[in-house]
Amino acid sequence: MSLSLRTVADDLVADGRLSRDDSEQLSLKTRRKEQLNWNPVELIAEEMLDDQNQPGRSLDLESLTIWLAEKAQQQYVRIDPLKIDSVVVTRIMSYEFAQRHQILALDVKEDEVVIASAQPYLHAWEETIEQSLPGKILTRVIANPADIRRCTTEFYTMARSVNKANAAGLNTSTLSNLEQMLELGQVEQMEANDAHIVNIVDWLLNYAFTQRASDIHLEPRRDKGRVRFRIDGVLHLVYELPAPVMTAVVSRLKTLGRMDVAEKRRPQDGRLKTKTVDQHEVELRLSTLPTAHGEKMVMRIFDPDILLKSFAQLGLANDDFGRWEQMCDNPNGIVLVTGPTGSGKTTTLYTSLKHLATPEVNVCTIEDPIEMVEPSFNQMQVHHNIDLSFADGVRALLRQDPDIIMVGEIRDLETAEMAIQAALTGHLVISTLHTNDAPSAVTRLLELGVAPYLIKATVLGVMAQRLVRTLCNNCKNQGDPDPDG
Repeated sequence: MSLSLRTVADDLVADGRLSRDDSEQLSLKTRRKEQLNWNPVELIAEEMLDDQNQPGRSLDLESLTIWLAEKAQQQYVRIDPLKIDSVVVTRIMSYEFAQRHQILALDVKEDEVVIASAQPYLHAWEETIEQSLPGKILTRVIANPADIRRCTTEFYTMARSVNKANAAGLNTSTLSNLEQMLELGQVEQMEANDAHIVNIVDWLLNYAFTQRASDIHLEPRRDKGRVRFRIDGVLHLVYELPAPVMTAVVSRLKTLGRMDVAEKRRPQDGRLKTKTVDQHEVELRLSTLPTAHGEKMVMRIFDPDILLKSFAQLGLANDDFGRWEQMCDNPNGIVLVTGPTGSGKTTTLYTSLKHLATPEVNVCTIEDPIEMVEPSFNQMQVHHNIDLSFADGVRALLRQDPDIIMVGEIRDLETAEMAIQAALTGHLVISTLHTNDAPSAVTRLLELGVAPYLIKATVLGVMAQRLVRTLCNNCKNQGDPDPDG
């Protein structure tokens, strides 16, 4: 039996979750065309009605789905796309079958298959699944219907594009694969602009934005390439692509990043700008590396809101915030931020400059590369091919009447000397160093050859930082800290 809006509303009233008046109003609402196939709990959640059991809170889709699971005495599961092997689950049933019954396979084990549904009383599809998977126990769970619909579309669209692209290509990789064996007569190569490849690239980028990934790794292997996302500092395997498809995907991205597609022997760097589903601009920095199995590509995703952060949003403790603000308010001197790659140094620098960039001051930067363009800064990029280094950039900026100079990184003695010269001549210099802690910054400057008295005269302070992995807002529970942890 399929759920109806009337039945669900009556059950919510009986359970004290919905008022009778709100229940009556639901039946009078007119529905949009796209809502005709929605689950009843989605229609109720759309109205944001008050939860009578929890004053001040509304009946959102998540709470309604949990209620439905408890009502049907079935397990509730929150769908995490990163924990689902989409290649395997899309082989269990066709897209048409999954869409018609509004179900999605979540896990396939040796003796069990887990199927998510938001219609707990529909059983018509069970016999078909059991017949197609003899020997496997069918386990039903309840999941958010919107998540089921979205993941079904994404997983099957991606699988269809990969299969069609693979069928149109070769079973070998490119000539840059050191382990490739020559097959006579095979001269075709998959086109990077093939519609299926375009769809795969678009899906990967949008999926990365949705999952808040900071980096995308495309790693070729002998038979299948791996796609991994770095989320909250940890890499997650997202998809495995056939070798020729992986090669074409990398070529497509190189084209978008204005890189030399034909050059596969040396590392290259590129950039591309695109938009998220929410129409926010996003910049990606591309980097390729020739490996034994082909070109590996890593894309660093830059948060479009990186410049919109305030000091309060950085998560600094009150004492640290006060010290950092005091250092940055000095008219001259050097302020350093240290930490490993990906620890948020750039975010801290941009936020600080945004705070300092008033109409009364001239803020200039020298970066490698310019990570985010900000109209209130005068930004210059390092170009090693024309001998424009950090030191040369600082030397040029000193002739531009700057008040504040941001140097992307102090890497060598020449850059350090120019930063010190700028600080001694009345400028505030903000920069980064690659050290593990704040005291090591002084040691690093000494190793570069900077005189101790110059460090004492110019360095105002050093802040070392790390990113703390945060708990999921939906999953976290209150608890006591482990005394042995």
